[in-house]
Amino acid sequence: MPPRRAIDPAELRAAVVAVTPWLRGETDIAPSRSELAAAVRLSARTLENIAPGASVEVRVPPFVAVQCIEGPRHTRGTPPNIVETDPRTWLQLATGFTQFEDALDAGTVTASGSRSGEIARWLPVVRGV
Repeated sequence: MPPRRAIDPAELRAAVVAVTPWLRGETDIAPSRSELAAAVRLSARTLENIAPGASVEVRVPPFVAVQCIEGPRHTRGTPPNIVETDPRTWLQLATGFTQFEDALDAGTVTASGSRSGEIARWLPVVRGV
């Protein structure tokens, strides 16, 4: 499978900056669906690019699912290592506003499989927002 196109760091930063006040709780007004989708997709695909592989699947419904982290490749059925969360929690993880273990403890992230926690090593994917 060919690698996905590289993510433009400026495009990623702009998408995340657009939703940052909502992520920080500075406003109760949620971003538009298109703003939220752009930030989620670009940040998840950044993770996919910086941690290539197919041993862990990261799901952020309804916007994206990516495979990342080197190791045994999954090709059929339910992947053995899955991380799933909502868009807001994902973006908080992607920006470092929330730590992976804290999100697990809070129940805002579900992680199954022995390798699912390895994504914490690659977070945040966007710094300084």
